[in-house]
Amino acid sequence: MQAPRIAATYRFAAGTRDWTERAQLLALEQSVELPADALRDPRIVADIVARVESVEPQADGSAAVRLALSTQTVGEDAGQLMNMLFGNSSLHPDVELVDVDVPPPLARQFGGPSLGIAGLRSLTRADGRPLTCTALKPIGTTPQKLGELCATFARAGLDLVKDDHGWADQPSAPFEARVRACQAAVAAQVTGTLYLPSLSGHYAQMQRQIDFARELGVKAFLIAPMVCGVSTFNALVKANPGVGFMAHPALAGAARIAPPALLGKLFRLFGADATIFPNHGGRFSYARGVCDGIAAAARAPWHGLRATFPVPAGGMSVERVDELKRDYGTDTVLLIGGSLLSAQERLYERSCAFVRAVAEPHAAEAA
Repeated sequence: MQAPRIAATYRFAAGTRDWTERAQLLALEQSVELPADALRDPRIVADIVARVESVEPQADGSAAVRLALSTQTVGEDAGQLMNMLFGNSSLHPDVELVDVDVPPPLARQFGGPSLGIAGLRSLTRADGRPLTCTALKPIGTTPQKLGELCATFARAGLDLVKDDHGWADQPSAPFEARVRACQAAVAAQVTGTLYLPSLSGHYAQMQRQIDFARELGVKAFLIAPMVCGVSTFNALVKANPGVGFMAHPALAGAARIAPPALLGKLFRLFGADATIFPNHGGRFSYARGVCDGIAAAARAPWHGLRATFPVPAGGMSVERVDELKRDYGTDTVLLIGGSLLSAQERLYERSCAFVRAVAEPHAAEAA
C-alpha cells in the first residue's frame, strides 16, 4: 500500500493550450525536476513522482490542477514542504498554489499551534468576545516612550500589545531594553495585557530573545515566518511549548500562493496561534472573499490541529469594530494600530473606546 500523499491544488492562468500536458510538467517539476524520459527507476516513478489527480477547466478560462505529492520528499522540514509544494513552479508567472492538504501523520509531525485560540484566550482571560490588539509604532521610538505607550494601552484594557513587525535590535530601542520597558509597563497594570516582542535574526538569536523575554514574564511573541523562514518558525514553536506565536504576513505576498492556503493553513500547520492578514477595505487590496477564506482556514477542523485566531488588520479603525465583529465573529483578534496612535494626547480615551466597542454591541458608533 502506498503512503498517503500531500494534496496540492494549483491555478493555471487562462491562455495555456494544453492543460493536461502542462499539469504533467508541473508534477515532474515539483517532485523530481526531470523530464519523464530521464526516469528509469520504477520505484521512483511509483513512489516519488507527483501524480496528476485532476485537471478542471474553469469558467474564466483558467484551470484547477490537483497534484498528489509524495510525503517522502518532505521529511520533517517545513521549508522542504514549501519547496515541494511550490519551489520551482513559483517562478512561473501563470501558476498559483491555491490549496493544500496534508495527511494526518504529517500534520501531527509539524504540530500546529501550541496554544491555539483556547490557549491564547486562557493567557488573556478574555472570554466571549474578540481579543483586542494594537501595535507599537513608529520604528525609532525610544524604550522609555514605548513603555509609556504600553502602560497606556494596558491601562485601557487591551488584551495584546505587540511590537510592530519592523522592530528588531535597532540602536534606538535594542531588544533587551525595549522588552524590559514594555514588559514592566504591562505587568504594572492589573488588566492582564500581554506584550508580544518581535523576534528577529537567525534561530539562535531568536531563541536567546525568547529566553530573555520569558525570564521577564513574556508569554507570547510576534514572528514573520516568511522573513525568518518557515523551518525556523516551526522549530521555535516546537522548542518552546506553551509559548504563543502571532504570525505576521511580511513577504507573504512575494510568492503566488493564495492567502487562505499560506496565511490560514500553512502558517497554522507550522505553529501560528494567531495569523495577521490585511483586511478588505484597509491599506491593502485583499477582497472580502479572500479574507473570509483565511479566517475559515485558520479555524476549521483540520487533522486535530488547534484552531488559529484570524487577525484582520491593515488600516482598521474603532468605527469599523462592529463590522469586523459581524464579519469574523467572536474567535478573532481585532488589531488597530495607527488609528489609535493618531489620537495623540487622547490615546487613552481612544483605546478605551476600542475596548468598549469590542465588549459592547454598537459601542463603536458612540466612540
